[in-house]
Amino acid sequence: MTDLWSDLLDCLDLRPLPGAPGTAASFEGGNQRLTYHRLFGGQLLAQSVTAARLACPGKSVKSLHVLFPRAGTAEEPVRYEVELHHEGRTFASLTIRAVQPQAGVIAIASVSLHANEDGRDHQTIDPVPAVPGPEHVLQLGLLPWETRSAIDLDSPKPEPPELELWMRTPATDPALATAVAAYATDLTLIGTALRPIDGVSQRDAGTAFTSAVTSHSVWFHRPFRTDGWLLLRQHSPLLAHGRGFGRGDLLTEDGSLVASYAQESLVRFQS
Repeated sequence: MTDLWSDLLDCLDLRPLPGAPGTAASFEGGNQRLTYHRLFGGQLLAQSVTAARLACPGKSVKSLHVLFPRAGTAEEPVRYEVELHHEGRTFASLTIRAVQPQAGVIAIASVSLHANEDGRDHQTIDPVPAVPGPEHVLQLGLLPWETRSAIDLDSPKPEPPELELWMRTPATDPALATAVAAYATDLTLIGTALRPIDGVSQRDAGTAFTSAVTSHSVWFHRPFRTDGWLLLRQHSPLLAHGRGFGRGDLLTEDGSLVASYAQESLVRFQS
């Protein structure tokens, strides 16, 4: 866990570059050393959040909307080109292009940022259950931290397209929370969408079906930390026409709603 976790933190340490024409800032990020067959979209989400935060210091990312036009390669670093559309005292909006020399544009992100301010606070959310015990530890190779769930995403038995996944990272800088959370939200929505399909699970990727995330959005509602327990509560209401759709909420152990997310993906069955 430690090596994979350190690897992710290294990827979030973006290097400033001379700005390309028409950009407000440019950064370069390294890639995770994974056995995955392409760049993991969660890495691109996390690095896009980091690039936005560096380009607009003093503001926090409040929403991130990303398209993935083509797959990236782990063999080339990723350049993040930031175009600033507006920055006021409270809000800012920008576009980020993730580019590789050979692959070209591999992600396009629209980002909105907000300077924290006071206001009325109210939420309507279902109660949060207790964190499952250590007997429910779930090993998810791309998430380099502790995860627990009472649901087995690898089971071929048909079940409702829902998942409650608990996660807790090692102690880390709270400034990285939004990037780390964005990374985490990318992994399990396709597996959730597959749960009602008899005889198929996420383990059958590349054999029974092919899949790829085409777009992903995250909204951040409140400040939070990732080194305390967080619940990813998600549901996939639709799998149709070769595409899957899912959405989820990110909640703290005491029930505070801190983020929400949604994803569309290619899910194409072999037969």
